[in-house]
Amino acid sequence: MAVTRFPVPEESRRTSFVGMVMALASWTMLFVALFFAYAVLRLRASAWPPDGLAPLPKALPALNTLVLLGSSILLHFGSRPEAEAKRGALRRALLGTLALGSLFLALQLAVWVPLWRSGFRIDTGTYGSIFYGLTVFHALHVLAGLVALAVLLPGAFSGTYTSGRASAVRLSAMFWHFVDAVWVVMFVAVYLV
Repeated sequence: MAVTRFPVPEESRRTSFVGMVMALASWTMLFVALFFAYAVLRLRASAWPPDGLAPLPKALPALNTLVLLGSSILLHFGSRPEAEAKRGALRRALLGTLALGSLFLALQLAVWVPLWRSGFRIDTGTYGSIFYGLTVFHALHVLAGLVALAVLLPGAFSGTYTSGRASAVRLSAMFWHFVDAVWVVMFVAVYLV
């Protein structure tokens, strides 16, 4: 009869870390494919944005970039092992990151709604479909990150989690930083170049 061996916590942490790295690698490939499609469509277009369409706004997306960068910095410093000495640091970091992440989504809507009302929609052509495909797909990842961080709140309030030493905190922070990095690339590629 075979004996089932349960992993010790350190083995479990390593396995979880490797699993998250693999998941982030697969999402990276997905976003790279989307960026590649965007680049191909843009390079083949005779004009970008296509004639008759106004350029994309830059101010709100730039503000959104600062919001996400701020949330990532806040989460980073609030989940570091050194933060354990500061009572409630992780709790404040999670609450602040949730607030900034929610603000990001609200500002995304503030970008999309006027564009949609002006006639720039998903069915506007390749320009509209790739723009909404990229930004909506990213927003869904932000929403998933917010859910993952919100799930950590009860543990942060009860003291179960005090820093990123906890595997769940570390993995959620890795995902959040990934979402932030993808946005920075997207902001530069879609709004600035």
